[in-house]
Amino acid sequence: MGYAARVLGIALVACAAVGCSGMKVEDNYPTIVPGTDNKYAPRDQVDNRGLLSEEGGFNFFGGSKKGDQGGGGIGVNALLWRASLDTINFMPVASADPFGGVIITDWYSPAETPNERFKLNIYILGRELRADGVKVAVFRQRRDVSGNWADAAVEGRTNTDVENAILTRARQIRQQASN
Repeated sequence: MGYAARVLGIALVACAAVGCSGMKVEDNYPTIVPGTDNKYAPRDQVDNRGLLSEEGGFNFFGGSKKGDQGGGGIGVNALLWRASLDTINFMPVASADPFGGVIITDWYSPAETPNERFKLNIYILGRELRADGVKVAVFRQRRDVSGNWADAAVEGRTNTDVENAILTRARQIRQQASN
């Protein structure tokens, strides 16, 4: 390969990289719908509350019929998705992908233990409401004497406890929708 071809290739890569640098990135994390009981929706749909529920049953993102738990416009079970967000509503959400079924929180430090912080990764594994349909990974860090955060062990049952809390909340939402 000649010198001119290499220079041209490098120039094209550089132009492509510079061209991508001006791209606008928009975060669209779920937020609480004002005036409701902790119902979550993407920010661009907050004013359109008809997408969250409708007369006669739970309808999350346009589910097709009463009792449809698949979550019409999302790739995972809508009940598990909403229950996950409800369960961790005290933690800041860093990323939420309703199509891939992944919720990642930012670090959260409880007021009673300021030298300890937690982070959760929640994976919703399918469109069916099943006990094995949600997986949680809990991360914990402690502040050392010099003020740096260091990874710390998490009790083995903590992941299961959070998963059970999400499943319990999903059952509550399903029961409320059927009433």
